[in-house]
Amino acid sequence: MIDLNDLNVYTEYDLEKMINHLNGFPGLCREAWRKAMLIELPEDYADVDRVMILGMGGSAIGGDLISRLILNEAKIPMTVNRNYDLPAYVDKRTLVIACSYSGYTEETLSSLGQALEIGAKCMVISTGGKLQDIAEDKHLPLFTFDYDAQPRATLPFSFMAVFCTLQRLGIIGDKSADIAETIKILEQLTEQLDITVPVEKNQAKQMAQKLYGKFIFIYGAEITSEIAYRWKTQFNENSKNWAANESFSELNHNTIVGYQFPTDFAGDAWIILLRSKLISEPILARYDATCRVFEQYKIKYSIVDIGGESALAQMLSLVLLGDYISYYLAILNGVDPTPIETIDKLKHELRKN
Repeated sequence: MIDLNDLNVYTEYDLEKMINHLNGFPGLCREAWRKAMLIELPEDYADVDRVMILGMGGSAIGGDLISRLILNEAKIPMTVNRNYDLPAYVDKRTLVIACSYSGYTEETLSSLGQALEIGAKCMVISTGGKLQDIAEDKHLPLFTFDYDAQPRATLPFSFMAVFCTLQRLGIIGDKSADIAETIKILEQLTEQLDITVPVEKNQAKQMAQKLYGKFIFIYGAEITSEIAYRWKTQFNENSKNWAANESFSELNHNTIVGYQFPTDFAGDAWIILLRSKLISEPILARYDATCRVFEQYKIKYSIVDIGGESALAQMLSLVLLGDYISYYLAILNGVDPTPIETIDKLKHELRKN
């Protein structure tokens, strides 16, 4: 196994410096929040019955996280659309936020075009491309940012732009105190998880070593459900590793029955349970009971708890921890965390057709 305490391995494998994006996560959150406060929002944008995020991949995950985060506060529903077409319920009283790093994502452009035809209240988040052209032509609220990275590494921008917009429209309350707490915790986390911190004191490096060579399953519940999905996609894209996610308590109604076969699979799997003190007691009881099932089938697992008082701080600190773990697992796998060659090849094939 590659020695994660040897700083030379990061020069060898992290050719595009993904570590800089991870270490810069807190500062990007601060910058994005400040910038989002300056977006020009029409007054009538507050008069909506629902919010829909349009996006794919790393440009959509911010919407997933926020929809869970505001579930117990917002009086209107928020959903994420990853399709070429809009659901039939989108209408003039829907706030539609189109998010695409490149500004050229096919599905997002298609569904935004439909939203404009319907007369929905639309907004754009992008670095440029066709989305920015549409926003400027239609005089839509526009959040642009100049940051050279894979879309999954620009989460602070897509997350904070939407979260701040919801606050400014009165869909959620004032989150300034939560933002301050969150950035402070994220700054502490980057210090604790940096490449210079040895394995013995680095939670992310320790977890990556456990996961090396394993099929990874991430289980979440309530506030950690969408975070589990983010971890899954980061293991896929950063680590180039098999990974899947599940949610309580649904997994107790099907998944646990499938632990029996293949009989030798348990030795190649590792389950991570993402836990929070904000999760309800009945679900936490299911965590404990499910762990006893793991032990029955000799399945290796780890429980990851998160700190912070606010739900926002808990969510984003756990997101960042997962990003670091997937980064170190990439190094152990001997791959550069940044490139996504398989996706690029697929896009090339689709363009040929």
